[in-house]
Amino acid sequence: MSNPVTEQTGTDTAGTDTAGTAAAAAGAEKTGNEAYGKKPFKRSKSHFADRITADGRDGWPVEAGRYRLVVSRACPWASRAVISRRLLGLEDALSLAVTDPIQDDRSWRFTLDPDDRDPVLGIRFLSEAYDARETGYPGGVSVPAVVDVPSGRLVTNDFQQITLDLATEWRALHRSGAPDLYPEPLRDEIDEVMDGIYRDVNNGVYRSGFATTQAGYEEACLALFRRLEEVSQRLANRRYLVGDTITEADIRLFTTLVRFDVVYHGHFKCNRWKLAEDPVLWAYSRDLFQTPGFGDTVDFDHVKRHYYQVHTGINPTGIVALGPDLSAWLTPHHREQLGGRPFGDGTPPGPVAAGEEVPAAGRP
Repeated sequence: MSNPVTEQTGTDTAGTDTAGTAAAAAGAEKTGNEAYGKKPFKRSKSHFADRITADGRDGWPVEAGRYRLVVSRACPWASRAVISRRLLGLEDALSLAVTDPIQDDRSWRFTLDPDDRDPVLGIRFLSEAYDARETGYPGGVSVPAVVDVPSGRLVTNDFQQITLDLATEWRALHRSGAPDLYPEPLRDEIDEVMDGIYRDVNNGVYRSGFATTQAGYEEACLALFRRLEEVSQRLANRRYLVGDTITEADIRLFTTLVRFDVVYHGHFKCNRWKLAEDPVLWAYSRDLFQTPGFGDTVDFDHVKRHYYQVHTGINPTGIVALGPDLSAWLTPHHREQLGGRPFGDGTPPGPVAAGEEVPAAGRP
């Protein structure tokens, strides 16, 4: 998840950027957090797409303790990496920095840490790592981001590739019993499923929420719910999206579904129906939430405060909704009756690492 400039003026999503025209008509150009909902939404490509690989071909070899993963628990794109890191047992190899969910116009900041600085990188804003990599970089500052600790330089903000590399290139550092989240025999099917989910669900909620025209909103919202209905049908008789184990595809769908009723249904107007009103998707989501590595990484407090207080272009009062009741996430789901093996031939991850627990305010 990036700052307003990146989120709304990138170039990898179809459409024409008419923000200048809209602003002129309004009499002023909206910038910073006020830009949310005022400019047509188009997700940006990741500018820094270097990869951390086993052979170090991009100059960044996999090495325990060398890199720091910077995330916001509010952000669905960053949460993918948090879940993958935990499932694979990479906590000791790849340290974690969690930003304040309330970003200002300088984007992600470390105001949850003592002295408002990340204790490992020594910086106050993630933008400092971006600047260390490319002075005067004109784009947005996004999470997830992987930073090289010795140099303080950003390595990558490629949210699509980071988790795939954690699953494949970091194997030597995986815990014993780590699941195979991107099994080679199933990759074509996983990629196909993830493509539709990315376009219509992961990205679709943003296209709906930040739409600036009725037609644009309806197009995105209808595509979102068509895809959700297709996914619901796919999951009616199978526990997971691809194969009989958890894969990258499930992680990517989960990070949107877990935010759906909390923020997307109301805040982003994705309100044809609630997640809790679809028996299949609701049970599937609870099944994953109750699986070690998923729900224990979710901070609903961060999620709600970020969306409602940062997106002042669509929620100018900054008032945070009280609901919904989160206790239902812990109710029985009965999805185990469909079979499946969550971790394949592997085992569940152990307890959450010390210092990485989600505070009580963010849990059901």
